[in-house]
This record gives sequence, structure tokens and C-alpha cells, in this order.
Amino acid sequence: MPTKTLQIPTPDGRADAFAAFPDHGRRHPAVLLYPDAFGVRPALEQRARELAGHGYYVLVPNLYYRHGPAPVVELPEHIGEEIRPAIIAALMPLIEAHTTERILRDADAYLGFLTTQPEASAGPVAVIGYCVGAALAMRTATAHPDRVAAVAGFHPGFLVTQAPDSPHRLVPKLTAQVHLGLAEGDLSPSAIGELNRALDAAGVGHTIEIYPGTIHGFTMSDTDAFNPSALRRHWDRLLPLLDRALTNT
Repeated sequence: MPTKTLQIPTPDGRADAFAAFPDHGRRHPAVLLYPDAFGVRPALEQRARELAGHGYYVLVPNLYYRHGPAPVVELPEHIGEEIRPAIIAALMPLIEAHTTERILRDADAYLGFLTTQPEASAGPVAVIGYCVGAALAMRTATAHPDRVAAVAGFHPGFLVTQAPDSPHRLVPKLTAQVHLGLAEGDLSPSAIGELNRALDAAGVGHTIEIYPGTIHGFTMSDTDAFNPSALRRHWDRLLPLLDRALTNT
């Protein structure tokens, strides 16, 4: 599986990123993959490789490039519950500094970069995100309805907030198909209802599911939250979505 380490020009500097794509010598539908809060690391690179094995060009940017190359904080091979709070505490200032304005500037740069890659096709793209990355995926899709045909978010955070520009308030701009796979407790029942109503009112094709027996972070194999059966369910939902949106258009 070919992979590349890349530098993406942005208005705020160069973002390091990881890309994986099939070794077929032709162009493939593009997927922009936003990591969880822990960022680009071997577990996310393996996720990109596996997705690329299904026929996609997968780009995984370092969300925190303004603060240094990935990983911006030291990460153990396994992020256990005993160390997780300290890592999140170190990352929280970086997450809080990643404002909507920065998210949208970066999204412009990432999508523009994909158009320059010889292995990526010029057609519609999908954007997927894990944890905080799910909100970034939704913001990217609502800002680029002409480019983004599918959005998927798993164990998402920050999708329904009190902010005037909360992602759930932006769904009228969506043209993408949407799947959200929630851990138990990721969103309150009222927040799920609010999100469903917003998507229904916008006429957006979507599914929102609570994956049973899961806790936040269930797809991440290098954490205590990892749930193998939920990861399989994630693939069972994600791959048909990408196939419908990117290869059957």
C-alpha cells in the first residue's frame, strides 16, 4: 500500500499530513480523514491504509500543525485510562485554539490540495472524522457542499452546542449523505433529537446510530475504549456510504 508524508500549504503555514492510496496506477476517489483529539499516529495511519485498500485516496492532516509536527505531544503506544486525562489536558489548549475560522481555512487548503494529487480523482470527496474530527468533517461539508458528497462521524464531539455556529445549525447547507455512529453517552437524547430534526428539515439523507456497548473512542485500537465489534460495525456503515456517494455518482 503506497503511502506518503506530505506538507500541505495553508494560509497559516505548512500542515504535515499522511496519505495512503491503492497501488493501481490510476486516480481514486478522495477521502479527507480528520483524526480524533490525539491526532495523527500509527493507529490513524493504519486506519488510512485499511480504507485505501478499499479503493480510496485517504488524506489525514495534522490538526495541530501550527504547534509543530505530529505528534505534538508525546503519546504512548497505548493510551490507557490512567494517562488519558493528562494527555487530554495537554491537548485541550490546542483544541480550543482550533477555532472555526482556522478549521475553515484549513478545510479550504486540504480540499484544494487534493485536487493537485495525481492519485486522487477530481470528483466528489468524502470527509470523515473521529471524536473532535467529526465536527470538523461537518463544518467542511457545510462549507463545501459542491465538493463533499458524504460525511461520516464516529464517537463525535461538539456537534450540538449552544454556539450560534454549532455544526447542527449549519446542516441546511449540506448536500452530502451523512452517517453518525455514536457511543453510548456521546450525545444526550435531546441533542440527538435536535440533530435528527435539523437533518430531516434540511432533507439530508442520514443515519444516526448508537453503537451498543460502546464508550467514547470505540474505534481507536490504541486506547482502552477500543471495541472490535463496534469497529466492524463502523466499517459496515462507512464503506457502503462511500460507495454510494463516491463511486456510484
